[in-house]
Amino acid sequence: MNLEIISREPTERKFETPLLFVHGTGHGAWCWDVNFLPFFAESGFSSHAVSLRGHGKSEGREKLKWSSLAAFVDDVRRAASTLDHPPVILGHSLGGLVAAKYLEQYSGAAGVLIAPCPSQGMLVSGLKLQFANPWLFTKIMLKQDYAVMFSTPELAKRFLFSDDVPLDEVAEYSSRFGSESYRAALEMIYNLARPSRIKAPILVVGAENDALIGVSKIEKTARAFNAEAKIFPNMAHDMMLERNWSAVALYIADWLRKTIA
Repeated sequence: MNLEIISREPTERKFETPLLFVHGTGHGAWCWDVNFLPFFAESGFSSHAVSLRGHGKSEGREKLKWSSLAAFVDDVRRAASTLDHPPVILGHSLGGLVAAKYLEQYSGAAGVLIAPCPSQGMLVSGLKLQFANPWLFTKIMLKQDYAVMFSTPELAKRFLFSDDVPLDEVAEYSSRFGSESYRAALEMIYNLARPSRIKAPILVVGAENDALIGVSKIEKTARAFNAEAKIFPNMAHDMMLERNWSAVALYIADWLRKTIA
């Protein structure tokens, strides 16, 4: 299976350890290339993002609905194997869970979990969303695709972006969203990371106004991983595409310099 990997190399490589970014629900490698990949390349990091199977320009779309978290972890393994050193794995949302489960099994220099699936899973958060949006979740169940939550610019802005992001900008992003594995979404309830098996240092970052993952969940996840937690004010779930994305990138870059230098 061919996987899309977008790479940005620095003019002057300052760090031996490469970075590998893993996207979340319905996204693809492209979401990192808007801001993060160029930023980290300019900061001296060899920077790469993978589109998990069935996402972006990767193969596997016809079997995406029942693709497992284990299959996504294997996609990350395959992408990491193309790099010259074990990378830092940076995962957003569902990709945060994939990143953590990768680090349970394989070596990595560090992990950065960005607005990740909570350490206790999505059951409580998901039920709250379902009770607040019964008709929307009926559509999700009928289509067996949680990416329905972001299927229009209005929905994408409601769940992923801050109020100050113009709807036409959200529409540009949402036009690139795709479907998601129904199986992987269900596994976010019970097939969770085991922090005790991860030896790499971990950073957990979250957004104050995240409509999907509350601040208390981010802080609890950080405690589970014995990790630092950083909450960014006035930001929503898609932190790498938000107006203040550079504050997140700068913080992560500073943490990486201290951690992997």
